Amino acid sequence: MNADAGTAPAPQHMQALERANAVRLARADLKRRVAEGELSAAEVVLGVPWEASSMTISELLTSQRRWGHTRCRKFLQSIPMSEHKTIGSMTDRQRQAVARQLRAGSDTDPPPSRDARLLGVLAVV
Repeated sequence: MNADAGTAPAPQHMQALERANAVRLARADLKRRVAEGELSAAEVVLGVPWEASSMTISELLTSQRRWGHTRCRKFLQSIPMSEHKTIGSMTDRQRQAVARQLRAGSDTDPPPSRDARLLGVLAVV
């Protein structure tokens, strides 16, 4: 038997689980920061932090407030880009295009929600 058995590195599958958990936690924190507005999706696309490199662009876009799958799909069709494109595999030109479109879209106010429109109608009555 080996005398160094207590200091042997963890098995490969345990190392992979630890790495996956670290990535998952880092991504959750990144998504939370994007949702709260601390960090913009354009900054993530341009900066490519390690936790976002294997994340799909649609996963990042839908983490923004008021962004669902339909808005994400329409946005990516205007570029054009696949929803399954990972942020780390984007070219510089694609990164610039996505960031430019995101910043242009943030200048305009989002349309009022259905509830706000209903309240406006009720206020008139």
